[in-house]
Amino acid sequence: MASEQNGGISRLVAGLGWFSVGLGLTEMIAPGTLARIIGLPDRGKNRAWTRFYGAREVAAGIGILSQSKPAPWLWARVAGDALDLASLGKTLANDESNRWKAGLATAAVAGVTALDILAAKALNEAAENDGAVVEDVRVVRTIIIDRPPEEVYSYWRNFENLPRFMKHLESVRSIGEHQSHWVIRAPGGKRIEWNAELEHDETNRRIVWRSLPGSDIDHAGWVQFERAPGDRGTLVKVEVNYTPPGGVIGSTLAKLFGQTPGLLIQENLRTLKQLLETGEIAKSDASIHEGMHPAQPEPESVVL
Repeated sequence: MASEQNGGISRLVAGLGWFSVGLGLTEMIAPGTLARIIGLPDRGKNRAWTRFYGAREVAAGIGILSQSKPAPWLWARVAGDALDLASLGKTLANDESNRWKAGLATAAVAGVTALDILAAKALNEAAENDGAVVEDVRVVRTIIIDRPPEEVYSYWRNFENLPRFMKHLESVRSIGEHQSHWVIRAPGGKRIEWNAELEHDETNRRIVWRSLPGSDIDHAGWVQFERAPGDRGTLVKVEVNYTPPGGVIGSTLAKLFGQTPGLLIQENLRTLKQLLETGEIAKSDASIHEGMHPAQPEPESVVL
């Protein structure tokens, strides 16, 4: 299946496909038995219509399971569901029918119809996201850290330190002299990974990086270290440029961050400042507990 079918939706789509094939084969092979189960009189005409519905179900199921873009086949199932519900409505009105069995069958078909609509809409929305036009984003942020440039540069240049102050970043590891592998923690236990290349490294002054071609996240950036005026430490300036991804990855990142990129980068810089100036990151009740809590620090800070 195409990349937009992810996680639970992917499993739901596959399940609906197999359900459609199974139901269709049952309708074609044993129409009389199925008619009795749903409370429909077992007549030749009813059997013929049941076999016709079965062929439709099998075709829809095969389409869902075999096509890279199964949304149209899911919508075909929705149309078939509407026809099934109309037929069951006539069955309920027929004095010769078992209304109790027909009522249960109607409720079951209504439930499957809801699942068909849910899956079809999810695939349509994912396809729209994948085809959406997005604009490049440029973020620039600065902060003064009361430490010499040599110390701040050295800490940042060891890329394995980055997850200690960059929110959501799980790990960064070196995979070559100028390349590194990045992993972001995503909702639902998922991970987003990419490789980056060090384009420029001026000791104690400037680091420039860029994601490698083919990465899920297309971005570049630099960080600069200058002595702050008045001998107040180091002026750290960061610029990040990236193209927001679409589809599943883009929606995952949007849920993950829950805020603008500028605010996230500024928060990361404040964490770095606290870490380098105090050697620890203090956390309040509001940051370690869900819900509303007074913004007061814990008795002991978390030492990194």
